[in-house]
Amino acid sequence: MGSAHTTLLSLIETLGEEGLLLRADNAADALSTAVTGADCDSRVVAAGHVFVCKGAAFKPAYLVSAVERGAVAYLCDEGLAPALAEACPGTPALVTGNLRLAMAHLSSAAWGHPDRAINVLGITGTKGKSTVAYMLRGILDGGREGSGTGIMGSIDTYDGVEGFESVNTTPEAPDLWRHLAHTRDSGLPCMVMEVSSQALKYDRVVDLGIDVACFLNIGRDHISPIEHRDFEDYFESKLRIFDQARVAVVNLDMDHADEVIARAQRCERTVTFSAAGETSGADVWADGVRSERGGIAFVAHSGRGAREMRVSMPGLFNVDNALAALAMCEVLGVSDELVREGLARVRVPGRMELIETADPRVCAIVDYAHNKLSYQRFFSSLSKEFAGRQVIALFGAPGDKAHERRHELPEEASRWADLIIYTEEDPAHERVEDICAEMAANTPEGQAHEVICDRPDAIARAVEVAFDAPEGAVVCLLAKGDETRQHEGDAFVPCETDGAIFEREVARLLSRRAAATPDVMS
Repeated sequence: MGSAHTTLLSLIETLGEEGLLLRADNAADALSTAVTGADCDSRVVAAGHVFVCKGAAFKPAYLVSAVERGAVAYLCDEGLAPALAEACPGTPALVTGNLRLAMAHLSSAAWGHPDRAINVLGITGTKGKSTVAYMLRGILDGGREGSGTGIMGSIDTYDGVEGFESVNTTPEAPDLWRHLAHTRDSGLPCMVMEVSSQALKYDRVVDLGIDVACFLNIGRDHISPIEHRDFEDYFESKLRIFDQARVAVVNLDMDHADEVIARAQRCERTVTFSAAGETSGADVWADGVRSERGGIAFVAHSGRGAREMRVSMPGLFNVDNALAALAMCEVLGVSDELVREGLARVRVPGRMELIETADPRVCAIVDYAHNKLSYQRFFSSLSKEFAGRQVIALFGAPGDKAHERRHELPEEASRWADLIIYTEEDPAHERVEDICAEMAANTPEGQAHEVICDRPDAIARAVEVAFDAPEGAVVCLLAKGDETRQHEGDAFVPCETDGAIFEREVARLLSRRAAATPDVMS
């Protein structure tokens, strides 16, 4: 619930102080009305909330529905104001010239600034955000299986009240502040959240106090007409996280580390980490890195001394992610014992998930890797941990955005894979066939590749090739991770997870081959 002292008058004053209020219509007799929240989806509006009228396809009927559900006022821009006043005459209207910024400031106030009552831990970077978020959650939960720490990110959202598979990495401001309020009201001490470049660029997290902000890495991604116009815009958007953080945690091993460190000086304190050893000069660093079956181990060093750590998932690059989580925990004063136990049991849905089969030579790895930087790290580690096996890489590219992936991913995967299978991956408003054809055209000459648009059929083909490989094979099921929906057109269509499809197709293949093999009488 919003603060007991939040009223329509206090919201008007907040927007006025920020220079965001053009006028308040029909508000004179409602200034003392209590406000308990804000929403931008008419289906979740509750009594006492302010409704935000946003979106290119917004219809006055949405506002009518919100008012019927108990909305006490609405926020809109000048262009929509006349139509909305006609649809809901007499309803208080706050009219702004900057809807996105006004929505952020109004939402934090309407929900009672819950960030002031909990620890907000923000993570940004091109690669690894969700892994670090789950590592942190596993550590802070202390074995309570996801019940003690809130999380908002690209995989799941949990706030003590709501729990669901995420649609956006960082939600719109009214939803973000609702989740923070639920976290506070549920008595959860922390919210771990991935902070996307889009959220930073488009003011979704304005007014949010971040206790610890971690910057993992930066690579070229999300460059498109509907995302970031160029790398500079993408990088600058991510750097904005330090404009509202108390403590910065920075990876010294990334490209552009000096620029990130310089921006981090805006925080009260900066803590650095590195997997490159003592010579890096980092506050938290690692050596003795080694791969173990199904996991990795290393020695962590900091002002607390040296201690052995193990991460219960493969991928040598996960040392970086573990160090990020460890450094953030040191800022929070979390004990080494909790860190060690959390890392040893961590599971990230759809991240470096190893699926073994009845044939020890054949396995699959399910991972969300979806851009050039993540491919570099994924395949480099894979080549060491599964040396000698054939590599089958199955992936696609999303529709409507991140067009650079359609040439970068075939080029990068071709450095490592014996066979590439292009398939469906959230095509949105484009044809899967067109996306796959573009990727096939960008495949280096001589690289074995196939196009199988139906993702389950593509995974079945990968299974068949893997079991025919004399040297054994590792099937890399990339980008979709643990997701159960495909973005097709304007809809999110239910689908099986890659892991479930792989296991089913392995069972089918082995069953067929067993049936085709005649019994041999002794």
